[in-house]
Amino acid sequence: MRDNYPRLDFWHDHPNWAAWRINAPYRWATWAALTGWFGWGSGYSQTTYAYGDNVYYSNEQVYYGDQPVATVDQYADQAAAIAASAPQDLNPQASDWLPLGVFAVTQDREATGADPTLFVQLAVNKDGVISGTFKNQATGDVQTLEGMIDKKSQRAAWSVQGKSWPIVETGLSNLTQDTAPVLVHFADGQTQQWLLVRLDEPKAG
Repeated sequence: MRDNYPRLDFWHDHPNWAAWRINAPYRWATWAALTGWFGWGSGYSQTTYAYGDNVYYSNEQVYYGDQPVATVDQYADQAAAIAASAPQDLNPQASDWLPLGVFAVTQDREATGADPTLFVQLAVNKDGVISGTFKNQATGDVQTLEGMIDKKSQRAAWSVQGKSWPIVETGLSNLTQDTAPVLVHFADGQTQQWLLVRLDEPKAG
């Protein structure tokens, strides 16, 4: 991943990342920085989402630990509702944004050594709105992402602007790590586990 991502092409051509005016897209927030950003305080407990470990699917149910929390369909619908709760009339220039980083996107257990072609940049404002950019390096397609963080559950969910599916979700704390497991919910009811791999800022030259 770290040896094959596009080094200064998209980010060199789009230094201000559209209207969000983020000039340090590769920076990312620690958990302490996020709780301070949202005003949650240092005592706010962190909820972990380790898919396949403490969050798993069994017999059409989704479990957190040993407790069933929702059916498979309900869990996907909850993620869709979180993503759709982002305000539609948001003026990005009227908000402050905290970068969450730039990630390569790969399917979990994809063959080692495959060159990544999908990349996302994410940021969050103080109301928990997620915005970002998605690029498909193979096709040159660039799209805006939008979504939301649910404070109670600490689930973060987003989709391509103007599209209801697929929905990508992960735990907020996952986005402070070098690798972030995510769930991708599709319109046909399928859910797949993917992986975001954090990219360091490329060096000029």
